[in-house]
Amino acid sequence: MAIYRARSLLTLAKSRYTIRRFSSSIIPSNLEKVGFIGLGNMGSRMANNLIKAGYNVAVHDINLSVLKMFSDKGITVKGSPMEVAETSDVVITMLPSPSHVLNVYTGPNGLLNGGNPVKPWLFIDSSTIDPQTTRKISSVVSNFALIEKKDSRVTPVMLDAPVSGGVPAAEAGTLTFMVGGPEEAYNAANHLFSSMGKNTIYCGSAGTGSAAKICNNLAMAVSMLGVSEAFVLGQSLGITATTLTKIFNSSSARCWSSDTYNPVPGVMEGVPSSRNYDGGFASALMAKDLNLASASAKEIGLNCPFTSEATDIFTKLCDEGHGRKDFSCVFRHFYSGKDEL
Repeated sequence: MAIYRARSLLTLAKSRYTIRRFSSSIIPSNLEKVGFIGLGNMGSRMANNLIKAGYNVAVHDINLSVLKMFSDKGITVKGSPMEVAETSDVVITMLPSPSHVLNVYTGPNGLLNGGNPVKPWLFIDSSTIDPQTTRKISSVVSNFALIEKKDSRVTPVMLDAPVSGGVPAAEAGTLTFMVGGPEEAYNAANHLFSSMGKNTIYCGSAGTGSAAKICNNLAMAVSMLGVSEAFVLGQSLGITATTLTKIFNSSSARCWSSDTYNPVPGVMEGVPSSRNYDGGFASALMAKDLNLASASAKEIGLNCPFTSEATDIFTKLCDEGHGRKDFSCVFRHFYSGKDEL
C-alpha cells in the first residue's frame, strides 16, 4: 500500500510538473518576463493568475506587507517601478488614480526614469483613468527607444486595458478587458489577457479602452441608482423588495443591479448587501470614476445630466463616511431603504 501511495504521489507530481511546463512552453518568448505594479484587491489577484499561468513575474507595490506576501511565496519583489522595468519584457500597472499612474510612469524612479532606453517593449495599464491621461502617457512611451529590438520594434508601445468584473472575476481569472492602443500589440498580448480574463474586447486607438471603462461604470452607477430608487418606492407603496426583484428579473427592468448585485439586504446571498456592504466596489472608487466621466464630458462639451446627478450622490455618500462601503450601499445610506427581513 505504501509503495502504491508513493507511486501515486510521484505520478501526481510529474503530472503537475508537466502541466506547468506545458503552460510555460506556450507563453510567447517576448512575454515571458512580466512586471506587475499595483497589488491591491484587483492587482494582487491578477498577478497571482499570471504566476499560475507560468509567467516569470516580478512585482512592486508601496504596501510592504503585500510585497512580503508575494516574497514569502518565492515571487521576485522590486523596490521601485524603475527596478521592475529593468528586468521585464512587459509591465502591467493596476493603480487607483491618474496621478498614481503618471507618477509610476514618469516620476522619480518611474518606469520611464531618466529618458534612457527601456527594456519592456509593452506597457499595459489596467487602471481606471481618463482617456486624456492615457493618451498623454501613451505618447510619452512611444517616444522612448528600446534597449534591444523586439520583433523589429525599435520603440515600446502602450495599451490601455481596464477591466470589468470586480474582485470575484479577478480571483477567478474571468475579467473582461477593454483594450485601446495599436491593434498589433493587442493581438500580441492576447495570451496575457487570456491568463487573467475570459473576454477581451478591442476598442480602438489609444485611450478608447479607458473611455469604454468610464462609460461602463457610468451606466453601472446610474443603473444601481435607478434600481435602488425603484425598490424604495416599492417598499413605500407596500411591495417587498423580494417581490419586486422577481418582477424585475422576469420583465423589462431586469439588469445586473437586480439579478446579480441586488442592493437590498436580505434579498440575495453572496453580494455586498448581504454583508453590511463590505467588500465589493467602494463608493469612493465609483465617485472617482464618475468624476472622470464628468470631466471627459465637460472637455468635449457634452451635456450629461445623469452623470452629474450620479456624481453628486456618490460624492455625498463619501462625504458622509460611506466611501469604503460598496457602492450599492446607496440603497441604504442615500435612499434610506429598508432591509428585507
